[in-house]
Amino acid sequence: MSKRQNTAEEEAGAIDLTPMLDVVFIMLIFFIVTATFIKVPGAEVVKPEATTAELKAASILVAINESNEIWIAKEKVDERQVRIVLERLYSENPKGWLVIQPDKGANIEKIALIAQAARKIGIEKVSVATEKS
Repeated sequence: MSKRQNTAEEEAGAIDLTPMLDVVFIMLIFFIVTATFIKVPGAEVVKPEATTAELKAASILVAINESNEIWIAKEKVDERQVRIVLERLYSENPKGWLVIQPDKGANIEKIALIAQAARKIGIEKVSVATEKS
């Protein structure tokens, strides 16, 4: 009889962890849903330095590598197709804006081409990514 009494006392003193696990899973789901993921343009670039750089998030990311190749959404894009691709991405997120990530060795003409295409589409917020010196 004393053995039954010991198990009953142990069960009465046990802590139920089910509500705590429910809270942990709800918090995990909340953080996964609200997380912002880093967008990668697809090309490795070495950004030029600037003294007035500030950190911003972008919805459309365009990279220009040292070979003056244009990369959008991890795909190499011909300069004649830049406007079409930007139109498609902008239609998916019309409140978004464009960030151009040029390599240090990229031509300014490519940056101007992308900025001009963005302005023709109606993207008003266009910026160039740099490294803060």
